[in-house]
This record gives sequence, C-alpha cells and structure tokens, in this order.
Amino acid sequence: MSTVMEEVLRANTRPNIQTELPGAESRKIIEADHEFVNPSYTRPYPFVAKRAEGVWIEDPDGNVFLDCNAGVAVCSTGHCHPEVVAAIQAQAAEMIHLCGTDYYYQHMPALARKLDELVPVPSPTKTHFANSGTEAIETALKVAMHATGREKFIAFFNSFHGRTLGSLSLTSSRAAQRRGFKRQALDVVHVPYAYCLRCPFNLGKCADGSCCLGGIEWIEERLFQTTTPPDEVAAIVVEAVQGEGGYIPAPKEFLHALRAICDKHGIVLIVDEVQSGMGRTGKMFACDHYDLKPDIICLAKGIASGMPLGATVARADLMDWKPGAHASTFGGNPVAIAAALKTIELLERELVDNSKTVGEHLQNRLRELMARHDCIGDVRGLGMMIGVEFVESKRTMTPAPDLRDRIERGCYEKGLIILGCGKNSIRWSPPLILTREQADVAIEIFDGVISAAS
Repeated sequence: MSTVMEEVLRANTRPNIQTELPGAESRKIIEADHEFVNPSYTRPYPFVAKRAEGVWIEDPDGNVFLDCNAGVAVCSTGHCHPEVVAAIQAQAAEMIHLCGTDYYYQHMPALARKLDELVPVPSPTKTHFANSGTEAIETALKVAMHATGREKFIAFFNSFHGRTLGSLSLTSSRAAQRRGFKRQALDVVHVPYAYCLRCPFNLGKCADGSCCLGGIEWIEERLFQTTTPPDEVAAIVVEAVQGEGGYIPAPKEFLHALRAICDKHGIVLIVDEVQSGMGRTGKMFACDHYDLKPDIICLAKGIASGMPLGATVARADLMDWKPGAHASTFGGNPVAIAAALKTIELLERELVDNSKTVGEHLQNRLRELMARHDCIGDVRGLGMMIGVEFVESKRTMTPAPDLRDRIERGCYEKGLIILGCGKNSIRWSPPLILTREQADVAIEIFDGVISAAS
C-alpha cells in the first residue's frame, strides 16, 4: 500500500468497544434527535458517530468501529483523507460559493471535462451538477422528456433512484418509501429486474448460465404490445448493479438487450450509477464491466468523498436545452468540486485497483463463510460492492429478513458497521482504502456474529 494510503489509517487494527452500546453520551444525542429531527429517517441500530479517519469511526463514548459501509458507499477515499481535506480547505479559503447557474468559474468545466474523459457515455457529453443522487436522476428524466418529447418511463422492481417525487416514481424497493404520497408523479411502468437467483420468469433458457431474458421479453412482447407503446417511452432507467434492492449485478446480456431496445425505438437509456460508480465495483463505473454505453449516466455518493455533489452526464446532443430550462443553486459548488477532482485523482492513482484486489479477497472470504453457514444463500458483487443474502436454509432458499436484522445489529455490537439492503441481504460497501488485513478482521467478526445468531 502506498505511503499516501498509510497516512490516512489510524493505529487501530481492531474495533474497540469499551462501553455498553449506545453509551451515555450517544444516548443524549439520540434523545435530542428523537425530539427535534425528522422521524422518517431509518436507523437500523443506534450508532452515533463523532469523528472518523480512514476506515475507523469513533463514537462520543470512545468506542471505535471498523466501517465497512462508508456512509452508504459515499466515503470512497475513506474518512477525512488528508489530500481531500487539504483540497477542501484550500478551496474554502479561496471561494466557497458563487452559484454556477448564474456565473462562471473554472471548477465546473474542469470536472465536466474530466467526466467526459471517464464516463462510458459516448463523447461529446454535457454535465449538469446537482447536490445528490435523486437530483441527478430528476435531471436525467427531464433531459429524456425534453429530448424525445415523450412522457413514459420503464424502470425495474426493487430499484432505488431517490425519494423526490420524480425519482420516487421510479423507486420500487420498499412500500414504505411510497406510502402516503398518493399517485406517482410520472408515468412509470415497472418490470422485474434480472435477479437470476429469484427469477419470476424461469423460462428455461439458462442451461449455459445466461439470463433467460424474461424481463426483456416482457417489455417487448407484453408492454410494447399493450399498455406502453415504444414510441411513447422517453427512457428506460436501470441500475447496472441494483443497490438498495440487494446489491445485485445485472447479467451482461440483460443490459445489452436493454441497449438494443433503446436503439431500435429511439428510447434514452439512463444508467443510475449513484451507488455503483466512482471505483466502487473495481472499475471506475459498473458499466465498464459490461462494455455498456448509456445515453445518460447519473452519479453522486462516492464522487466527492462525502461532500454533497451529484452529476448527470448526457450525450451533448440530448442535453441541448436552452438557458432557464434547468438549474441548481448549490449544484457544482466549488468546494464540492475540489473534493471531487481530488477524489478522482486518488481513484485513478490507486483506489480503483485496491477496490478490485481487496474486493476480490473480501468476496472470496465471504464465499468461504457461505460454504460453512447454511443461512448464507448467496454472495455476489463486483469489487467492493458485495451483497450477502440470508436464507432459512440453502435447501429452501426462503428469505430470512429477521436473521439478517439480528446479524446487522450483532455486528454493530461487536464494532463492525455494515448495513442491510433488499429484503434479506447485507451490503458490504467499505471505503476503497480497506486493506486485506482489515477485511480479514471484518470477516472474523461477521463469522462470529452469524454463528451466534443462526
């Protein structure tokens, strides 16, 4: 590991839990949160963070945790990477904000130029900067509607694209995210994602291990022939690796079939890489594993190491709207962009490669656990985007969400921060600086918790 990466790691080699969890100071913060903060936030266990560095987080009571979630795949370079901190400090001392939708500054074209070099969207591209993933999705939807003159969209069950009303129309990972908000804002029809472990089609075309493409047939032979004429569809929106739905990588043939449908019917292909992008999968983008060329790609989370930034990168001929059609006051903030440019530098220098190599090691160790524990039904993923699915037994493959929840909580109590996804899976999305040794410590804790909980 390089000197730069060593500098961001603390002396810790293991979590260090010294008090009951949560401790006294943490409980005070939780009580204040319950009194004053929006109650709709989902907190699966009472973890309170005070400071963080590298892969370690300390709570207000002095307990130290090993972080294998990275703020839900956000802190890609680890917590408070010194080079990112320095870039943020330098930019904050020079200029914090000047609303790039009304004035010019060098940061926006600098990052847009770099993204044009990196993204799998065919060049030339144009980039809109936002504050979050859901805003990046909203922009993509508006681009597709504006460019095609169409209003319908196709998305996939168990997808997550955000919670603002447009992106919520696409999102279908949990009923709780939609309950109470009445009719969806956009005309969206949902199709089963290519989740081969639990395929609803089972067409018997998988002897060679390939996807049966039942979802593709459903689009072409059912939707296009009945409720959703293809010439009325503005875009198909898909995650190359489904995130909140369970960390499920799509089969290559499925994504390429979507590309072919879009090409045939003049439909825009929008790929949501908010969670899978920026080195998370062991390549800069998940699309790079598939040689997939979307028309629009949506980015956020790991792009700026924790600073709020989203980006929608589209083919330039699609993003040809006129001034005033779309804007964002804080999107493309100079401090956030400074963090993003440094993040990309670190990713290209070493962290994409580390995501690949240590991610492979982590996946291999998790598959060893799957061989020993009957309650692990699947281990899947790319790089450091790994899903572990819990079942009642491998014989029945019945989902075991309660067991998943006990394991999630048990890991927290042992000082390991992980997070659930899907109905019965746990996601592993550690900072991309994670070492093999730290991965082994995490596996040891995970193994012990599974043994105790199952």
